[in-house]
Amino acid sequence: MFSSLLETARNSPFRGPLSQVSCEPAIASEQGAMAAATAVAQEDSCEFGSTKYFALCGLGGILSCGITHTAVVPLDLVKCRLQVDPEKYKNVVNGFKVSVREEGMRGLAKGWAPTFIGYSMQGLCKFGFYEVFKVLYSGMLDEEAAYSYRTGVYLAASASAEFIADIALSPLEAAKVRIQTMPGFASTLREAWPKMVQNEGYGTFYKGLVPLWGRQIPYTMMKFACFEKTLELLYKYVVPKPRDQCSKGEQLVVTFAAGYIAGVFCAIVSHPADTVVSKLNQDKTATAGSIISKLGWAGVWKGLGPRIVMIGTLTALQWFIYDAVKVWLRMPRPPPAEMPESMRKRLEAEEAAKSK
Repeated sequence: MFSSLLETARNSPFRGPLSQVSCEPAIASEQGAMAAATAVAQEDSCEFGSTKYFALCGLGGILSCGITHTAVVPLDLVKCRLQVDPEKYKNVVNGFKVSVREEGMRGLAKGWAPTFIGYSMQGLCKFGFYEVFKVLYSGMLDEEAAYSYRTGVYLAASASAEFIADIALSPLEAAKVRIQTMPGFASTLREAWPKMVQNEGYGTFYKGLVPLWGRQIPYTMMKFACFEKTLELLYKYVVPKPRDQCSKGEQLVVTFAAGYIAGVFCAIVSHPADTVVSKLNQDKTATAGSIISKLGWAGVWKGLGPRIVMIGTLTALQWFIYDAVKVWLRMPRPPPAEMPESMRKRLEAEEAAKSK
């Protein structure tokens, strides 16, 4: 504060009784001070691509995935029961009615603890490592190649991140499905975990890992690549002004819209594998092949309607929370991908040569 006051005094047009009055330096000084104040106010809390940046991305992932998945536990519970026992639970409405009649309203919260812990861990790895791999894979390419093949970078980075994230999620997902779909097995995570270890050993927690990869990796690839491309297209064709001219609130609305569009595609792509995972965790003697043979093509799509609603809303809220955390923590938020200047000039030169 004192240094800025001294600087203002030095640049004052009235700094000495014999000095000449000069208005222009004063105006320039005032503009410079305002620019400096704006720069300080908008200063990022960390450097893009730094360890702190990736750690804060992981924190955003914990909040976005842990909160949203826990919020929709009742719908997830009914969806799982529709998948594993379609004769008893005819549809979503009937599933809620039967569940409430048998276990009361509190029964709809079954599995909230493994859901919260498991998806918080998954979110940490999913979002944190996605940002790591996106920077890593982009850095392996030159500027023009990174732009041209950016969708490939999004797909590769998200697949790599989800591979790690599912290893963290699998044990809690197995416990959640047991609690939700096996009446009388356990009501809480503290009860289910030791029972699963005692009866089946630690291997049971990773029995569904491969089908989980089959569900989550395509889902996450679609979730991130579709989101990134949708965001890019919305700012290009729908939003009437560039992203850097939008307010933080306007940017978050666009983020929510792009997230919901991505979520619908995610639900459709990953649903058959989701059904197989639910059945595997319910029946310890089953295999992925036997479940697919038994259910048939139509059977693996049971519960798609509620899953579209659930995953569409989930994905939109996750991206909204994740982006809000970045805003709140003053993290650098690079704008949507833009064509490098060198590439633009080269393409313009090629077009001009063709037109001659």
